[in-house]
This record gives sequence, structure tokens and C-alpha cells, in this order.
Amino acid sequence: MKIAIATQEKYVSGHFGHCEGFTIYDLEEGKSLKKDFIPSPGHKPGFLPVFLKEKDVNVIIAGGMGETAQDLFKENNIEVFVGVQGLCDDVIQKFIKGELKSTGSVCTEHAHEGHCND
Repeated sequence: MKIAIATQEKYVSGHFGHCEGFTIYDLEEGKSLKKDFIPSPGHKPGFLPVFLKEKDVNVIIAGGMGETAQDLFKENNIEVFVGVQGLCDDVIQKFIKGELKSTGSVCTEHAHEGHCND
């Protein structure tokens, strides 16, 4: 299983579309086997869900995300966790333990980049 975390300086980014990149964790049998960072190819509507699907990602974790992006991830069979904050390495441990919860929040205002995870 591959989990992508929208990342800003080792922390979960407040908005996945404006993150500096994605920390991708390969998990097997409840353990993190490998961690890679992929710089964001840029924010283009509809592009990132397909980009991450091509990387075989199964789950996306972000602070905030718009409704259209969430729908596109779901259409690509990628589970979405939003409203998440903290260090990426801490967040993946919560995910592995089954303790990570998605708030289901939807970003509707992009004028305040980085403040969508409330």
C-alpha cells in the first residue's frame, strides 16, 4: 500500500494543491518499508489525482482539499484523509495504528492558501 502525504517542510501541508511535494510511504503488513519525497509537478485542476494514481498511491493525506479534488481522488480509488496536521512521520504512525481520522472538511476559499485545514 502507498500513502501520499501532501508535504510542506516535513509537515502535512494545509492544502494539498499548494504543497511543495508529496511524502510517499510504502507500507506492508503494518510497517513503513520505504519513504520517498516527490516534488509537486504543480497545481493544475484535475491533474494531481491522476499523477498520484500513476504512482500507485492508495491514500492521500492533507490538511485541506477542495471538493472537486476529493471527488477526483475517490474516482481514482484513492482514499482521502483531510483535516490532518502534524509531522508527516508522526501522521503515518497514526495511520498505521488506525488512529488517523479524516474530518471530511472541504476547502472552499483558496485566497488564504495554507489555512484550509480548520
